[in-house]
Amino acid sequence: MRALVTGGGGFLGGALVRALRGRGVEVRSFARGDYPELRRAGVDVRRGDLADARAVSEAVAGCDAVFHAGAKAGIWGRARDYHDANVAGTQNVLAACAEHGVRRLIYTSTPSVVFAGVDQRGIDEGCPYPRKFLAHYPRTKAIAERMVLGANGAKLATVALRPHLIWGPDDNHLVPRLVERARAGRLRLVAGGQTQIVDSIYVDNAAAAHLLAAERMEPGAPIAGKAYFLSQGEPLPIATLINRILACAGLPPVTRSISARAAHAAGTLCEFAYGALGLRGEPPMTRFLARQLATSHWFDIGAARRDLGYEPEVSIEEGLARLAAWFRKSAAAASAAEAEVPRAKHA
Repeated sequence: MRALVTGGGGFLGGALVRALRGRGVEVRSFARGDYPELRRAGVDVRRGDLADARAVSEAVAGCDAVFHAGAKAGIWGRARDYHDANVAGTQNVLAACAEHGVRRLIYTSTPSVVFAGVDQRGIDEGCPYPRKFLAHYPRTKAIAERMVLGANGAKLATVALRPHLIWGPDDNHLVPRLVERARAGRLRLVAGGQTQIVDSIYVDNAAAAHLLAAERMEPGAPIAGKAYFLSQGEPLPIATLINRILACAGLPPVTRSISARAAHAAGTLCEFAYGALGLRGEPPMTRFLARQLATSHWFDIGAARRDLGYEPEVSIEEGLARLAAWFRKSAAAASAAEAEVPRAKHA
């Protein structure tokens, strides 16, 4: 089998590439950046933008399955940028699958597509899309998910997977943001962080679930045309999850907190300031993020267990141990690099 992974240079995309290569699958990656390490691993690396229909078509050509993990994530940015990557990009992937006769499309979605700003406690896939979305990311991902599931048919089998809060070594999103803000003294818990219970998933477990879906995918298969929540199946208070991740980086626990009302007010103010002044980067708080931090998010993953045969192979304890080892290795590499600079100058 030859599989295409969109976003193959990203966090989950990279884990998918490694998992597929580990099973002897011929892998092609499609992403905007260049990733020499993927080439060294025997991956066919293609560069391009998801909004470029021709580039997407060329990347899909000759593939038997597509893992569409590429997307624009985040809590802030222009609506057009999210639409181009998440909606137009998915349209291009679907069109390319139809053009080249691809039979399996495994789409990486997010539980945010059903987040309406209130607690989600043990919900299953029957939860509807909200009438109003709180940010461009969940809105465009929901549009894309609907397109993917609607495209399921006799020639192309599709499935949407919704992993929640992916973390682990090489994370370039959740973990580094937590660590950066904690080191700067800018990390706060919302409403104490003890009553908000959240699910998460270790990156290798998320990748394994994608491969399980691919193995069970063909037109007419029971999982075709469906969406599935994915997690560790071990929801924790958000304060516990955050502080255990920070401990892996050798950082003390976060104890300072603000109220949910204050977080929402800060998000409103930050959005206004960044929008009015055209500030670059991502605001430290938005209304969407404030609602996420102030509410519970944990899911019934019974459908994934039943239909995909999914079970988290890496426990939270083992995942945290791997994350701590990665931090130690990264710190040692950084120290060695710093020590090398004076030697080079002296030479």
